[in-house]
Amino acid sequence: MSNLVELDTWRSLLTERDTDEVVTKALVRDVELPGGAGTMALITLDNGFDHTKPNTFGPRGLFALNGAISEIAARTDLVAVGVTGKPFIFAVGADLKGAATLATREEALAIGALGHHVFRRLGELPIPSFAFVNGAAMGGGLEIALHCTYRTISSGVPAVALPECFLGLVPGWGGTQLLPRLIGPANAIKLVIENPLSQNRMIKGPQAFELGVADAMFEPADFLEESLRWASRVLKEDVTVERASHDGDDWDKAVGDARFLVDLKLHGASPAPYRALDLISQARTASRDDGFAAEDEALADLLMSDELRAGLYSFDLVQRRAKRPAGAPGKELARKVTKVGVVGAGLMASQMALLFARRLEVPVVLTDLDQARLDKGVGYVHAEVDKLLAKGRVSADQANRLKALVTGSLTKDAFADADFVIEAVFEDLAVKKQVFREVEAVVSAECVLATNTSSLSLTEMGAELEHPERLVGFHFFNPVAVMPLLEIVKGASTDDATLATAFSVGRSLKKSSVLVKDAPAFVVNRLLTRFMGEVVAAVDEGTPLEVAEHSLDDLGLPMTPFALLQLVGPAVGLHVAETLHEAFPGRFGVSENMAKLVASGKPGVYRPDFSLDPEAVALFAGGTSPSTAAEVRLRVLEALAEEVRLMLDEGVVAAAQDIDLCMILGAGWPFHLGGITPYLDRAGLSDPRFLPPGVASLPA
Repeated sequence: MSNLVELDTWRSLLTERDTDEVVTKALVRDVELPGGAGTMALITLDNGFDHTKPNTFGPRGLFALNGAISEIAARTDLVAVGVTGKPFIFAVGADLKGAATLATREEALAIGALGHHVFRRLGELPIPSFAFVNGAAMGGGLEIALHCTYRTISSGVPAVALPECFLGLVPGWGGTQLLPRLIGPANAIKLVIENPLSQNRMIKGPQAFELGVADAMFEPADFLEESLRWASRVLKEDVTVERASHDGDDWDKAVGDARFLVDLKLHGASPAPYRALDLISQARTASRDDGFAAEDEALADLLMSDELRAGLYSFDLVQRRAKRPAGAPGKELARKVTKVGVVGAGLMASQMALLFARRLEVPVVLTDLDQARLDKGVGYVHAEVDKLLAKGRVSADQANRLKALVTGSLTKDAFADADFVIEAVFEDLAVKKQVFREVEAVVSAECVLATNTSSLSLTEMGAELEHPERLVGFHFFNPVAVMPLLEIVKGASTDDATLATAFSVGRSLKKSSVLVKDAPAFVVNRLLTRFMGEVVAAVDEGTPLEVAEHSLDDLGLPMTPFALLQLVGPAVGLHVAETLHEAFPGRFGVSENMAKLVASGKPGVYRPDFSLDPEAVALFAGGTSPSTAAEVRLRVLEALAEEVRLMLDEGVVAAAQDIDLCMILGAGWPFHLGGITPYLDRAGLSDPRFLPPGVASLPA
């Protein structure tokens, strides 16, 4: 434990750099526990705002909590201390703005030590401590609860997570030491490493309870009352909390398996997950003092790292810019959507239908050319609803309502009363134009017509419509339910009411929408096609496929180029390449060998077991001018930099930050690289528009 001299030192070091505009206070009140169990001092974490501004901890907030605990520790009339949060929010961790302002490693070390000092006091008081997790608990917020003797959680909690590795940090206030001892190393690794590296996945209250993060779970309506009643029973020994020992778990195997997966995903590109694994491994035998000191050292190193600054830039894009899309019209112009039509009943269309039904809770009707396809599409939706029911993500009543909302029709007359109709048919301009002619003939004059095209011209698509002003691009990424990006495309005639409605629907679908100009392949597919085209061209020229395939591993991209090709399908990749070649023949080539791969009917260059298919690889043989991995890497980065510059020249998006956002959310560009444009700048491929504030000093 730290002494008062250290507290004063931390105070002088940190408070002048505290950027937390709203200090989270620790409000203490006495509560008489039911059944005569005694008096509990209940701390409520509250920054004075509603749930839209969650509780966070800068130095002043930590000192406030420390002061409250000191007052409680001095009392002799208490039987327990409890900690809860304001409505809907427990706490979401450290003040990230403050993390970016730390100037020295000494300051970084101090913030870690201060958090440990304050939080661990809750678990080391002479009386039991209870965390009543009533709302979102992330990062340091979850770590506060882990330090307590007991924990209850509300079944309505929407988010429980340790997202630090997502940003380039580690849980630095006890998470890597306490959690694996509580729920075992394998489960702790899921929360500390696997979930953050899987698009910052979070779990809900029931999942946290099932894992053993909490000892009891109660419904939201009377959560605090039931938690206090449960605490009383624990104190009176009417309830015994039993926890499993994890000393016998195979810690080495859990850590080794996770390290293998992190290597596959990152190839060593970001240090944070590796440091977290080291700390989890150490937690098996380390004393509390030693384990927390190791967390302090890791946190100090990472707080001063380039990866953190890059990660914070990415985080700011996702949390701020994504919520205020540049160029979006006012919300007041949006029309109400009470029914949705989906043209097509294939996999993409069926995924969209389910998403519309779940998020908008309005009728959704699919159409297709024959009953078999229609039945397959509606059947897919119903089967997915059954999976959600089996996982407990919807109730039986919700499942029945969702199934009833999604229906099929062989005629487009079913769209007559729809307010929003989206097509998801084959990527062919003539086919899509025909679809919209047929839809326009039956829908109202104000119905929005949306296309999920990934590369075709919106303006050409609507050229023959009577009302081209109500046509908008609504480009999802696959899988629809998982990928957070929605490219909303404004055609030459698209009006503001249509655009506002599209953004409103995007928000209701819980997507991050970016406004893009009607330009070939928009943003993500244009850059990925240029990226893929340069790699394939290098292989066509004679570079061994495996050399080109792994030439950019050090970026830590979510998958290699040919693995990505296998995911989207060679035929789709070839079609997009042909579309862009037609628009920009000097920069986008069409590989004859890729055409051979498509003609062969093979799904890609990999077998189902992820080994290379020699027959598929042989289709790319014959080139006589091989490149090294370094040469392929430079070639790809130079091409990407050129394409980004041209996209900015053309006004495809409002600013470079929107390209960064699209690539992070739509292509899985790693958070730790800080966006594609600052990365390209650091790689020496600069442009004045590439350099967002705050990341100028990062190396490539």
